[in-house]
Amino acid sequence: MKRDIYQKLLDWKASSRRKPLLLQGARQTGKTYILKAFGRNEYENVIYCNFEEDPHLDHFFDRDLDPERILTELSVYFNIDIRPVSDLVVFDEVQVSNRALHALKYFAEKKKDIHIATAGSLLGVKLSSPGSFPVGKVNFLHLFPMNFMEFLDGMGESRYRQLLEKISEPIPLSEAFHAHLVDLLRQYYFVGGMPEAVRYYSETANGRAVREIQQEIIKSYIMDFAKHAPASDIPKLTLIWDSIPKHLAKQNKKFIFSAVKKSARAREYENALMWLEDAGLIYRASASQIAKHPLGHYVEKTCFKIYALDVGLLGAMSGLSVELLVLGDRLFNEYEGAFVENYAAQQLMAHFGPPLYYWRSRGGKAELDFLCEFSAQICPLEVKAGINPRSKSLRSYDMQFSPPVLARATLRNFKKDGKILNLPLYALGLLPTMVVNSG
Repeated sequence: MKRDIYQKLLDWKASSRRKPLLLQGARQTGKTYILKAFGRNEYENVIYCNFEEDPHLDHFFDRDLDPERILTELSVYFNIDIRPVSDLVVFDEVQVSNRALHALKYFAEKKKDIHIATAGSLLGVKLSSPGSFPVGKVNFLHLFPMNFMEFLDGMGESRYRQLLEKISEPIPLSEAFHAHLVDLLRQYYFVGGMPEAVRYYSETANGRAVREIQQEIIKSYIMDFAKHAPASDIPKLTLIWDSIPKHLAKQNKKFIFSAVKKSARAREYENALMWLEDAGLIYRASASQIAKHPLGHYVEKTCFKIYALDVGLLGAMSGLSVELLVLGDRLFNEYEGAFVENYAAQQLMAHFGPPLYYWRSRGGKAELDFLCEFSAQICPLEVKAGINPRSKSLRSYDMQFSPPVLARATLRNFKKDGKILNLPLYALGLLPTMVVNSG
């Protein structure tokens, strides 16, 4: 169970400003599971409507979008009285029904006491199209693949999550604890954070079966390309998706359209790139040469990197060998450290949300993996696979901007070395707290 999301659902239920909830996220990140579990635990009844599995549901919204009539007819259809406050109505795969999406506006305005939670694997794509309902009429939540802290819970290692979450200063852990967490991190690089893969691995430790699960998930994404994307974009989506491991395997991981296909131009592929981003399948990190608030005002729109939504799926796309699970630290160094950087992007998105940024100097001679914009400051972050990294880019950044803290995430234990905060990769979720307490 994703504790953080569950708590946000509890907050939503208790809020006096509650509106219909929209839970976004890529396919198979656990949206249906968590809404059903939330409904079972916190409400007397759950009225579950899946618009993809049951096309008849769409017809209840044909005549008009009057919430009173829709609720009456749904009550008859499911043979249960839908009651305010005590019952939860779930609209799953709601992006299939335009009119059901539009109806949420009228539920927000006329039936505020009816608790409605909706979910959809391609909601981001649907909401980015013309004609979407007014955003101000819903509450949003986004469900990402499990981050490393949640992976610890899934693996039955919650005591290590509790240990980490109590840390507020860069004091080294005992070597036994550190070594065990590094080993769990290695497993996370392979398994990733898709709930089905984590569950199966925690029960069986069968890496080959996990790979099969990941391949099935990837196939479901490719089927979505064919089923839901504009026909003209389908070949472009496949080319971009397949190019992700190739881009990340390069020393310079900047996304280049001509690497997707010779003579490809940005204007021809930008819509396909945005489709993948809106579907939650990729994360984009934009470059900035300036470290000032707000970073979004200073990005170079044509200079960016893209990452896969999950490091485990990236390994499956790359054909990463199952045997690397037991070969020491070699897994961390495969593909020019691509998995380390993708892992970091995944953790930053899950813990702190989009957007992602990175820094490159004028002329591109120096580059830092990420710029993290917290409320009070901008923190440079370097991520490296090994334990003895050289930090030329951190020093270059320091000379230009002189921040109070320079963050570096590696396989080393916690340590403060002058301005440099050494953070273990497994503790990236602690970054804001550690930066504030180290400044």
